[in-house]
Amino acid sequence: MDESTKITSQNITIGIIGMGRIGNVHYKNLMRIPNVTIKYVCDLLATTEWATKYKNAEHIVTDYHDILADSEVEAVLICVPTDLHPKITIEAAEAGKDIFCEKPVGFNDRDILKALDTVKRCGVKFEVGFNRRFDNNFRRIVDHRINGDIGDEQILKITSRDPEPPSLDYINHSGGIFMDMTIHDFDMARYITDAEVDQVYVIGNVLVDPKIGNAGDIDTAIISLSFKNGMMGVIDNSRQAVYGYDQRIELFGSKGMAHADNVVDSTTTYAGEKDVSGDKPMFFFLQRYIDAYKDEIESFLDAVRGNHEVECTFEDGIKAIRLAQAAKKSLETGQPVTVADI
Repeated sequence: MDESTKITSQNITIGIIGMGRIGNVHYKNLMRIPNVTIKYVCDLLATTEWATKYKNAEHIVTDYHDILADSEVEAVLICVPTDLHPKITIEAAEAGKDIFCEKPVGFNDRDILKALDTVKRCGVKFEVGFNRRFDNNFRRIVDHRINGDIGDEQILKITSRDPEPPSLDYINHSGGIFMDMTIHDFDMARYITDAEVDQVYVIGNVLVDPKIGNAGDIDTAIISLSFKNGMMGVIDNSRQAVYGYDQRIELFGSKGMAHADNVVDSTTTYAGEKDVSGDKPMFFFLQRYIDAYKDEIESFLDAVRGNHEVECTFEDGIKAIRLAQAAKKSLETGQPVTVADI
């Protein structure tokens, strides 16, 4: 067995902190990935009945410190509410654990930067969970850019619309549409183009549900992006596309254009005397990005093994937050806003 095979096949022992919806997604995917030991799942609401539900985990605990104190655990997945991300990141880094953290990396700038400093000081690996970077369709756009097929980049278009708005309780704890929903698109704008955004200008409104407006948020937005290399971009968001989960990206340049369309329930179309029809886009993000979620965890595990660097860094996570902050300020002021540095 050569050295590269040893690295790829090395078993990794992990703990999952937070077993809500996304924690469960990662748990199920980890069961499909070889050479992984799920030693712990942790949640404040864990009960003895969870032993059956999470039978592939060796231990079920309610205190994440049990995971951090175990020297056999090499890496942790942080899947708790966003306001807890910096605190647990700091403690995990100080315990010497490599870290996969769901987006965003936090809400409070001071706490985020303290966590970044701790990760750097402790020398642990840290990856942010921007799963769309691992979607095969979007990666093909990046392939075309890297291969020179696009030429000089000129226009980026991102459409990102949810099939239905989340609950008001979720809205109240989400940090707002830019930090919760558009933050994925901000990260994709940087990933697809490999360019930095200089200014953001936003127009937005409440067109889906007045209750979202009463909660102090908007549900529909158009975001214009001015990149430092001169190219331009636009993101359109809606909390409700009645036909399904609408996810499209286009990169246009001097030599050509690459476009990734929606993923539909099937590629079958029907043609008859009166019309031609096909299936609608997949309805839920877990359907649309199920393979991307698995691929991002596999990539993180290989980074832990030393096979490559993490593909979405702490700095990437903060830069997406800076874009979200600029967007919020632009909406409030009605003016273009320059994106702040880390």
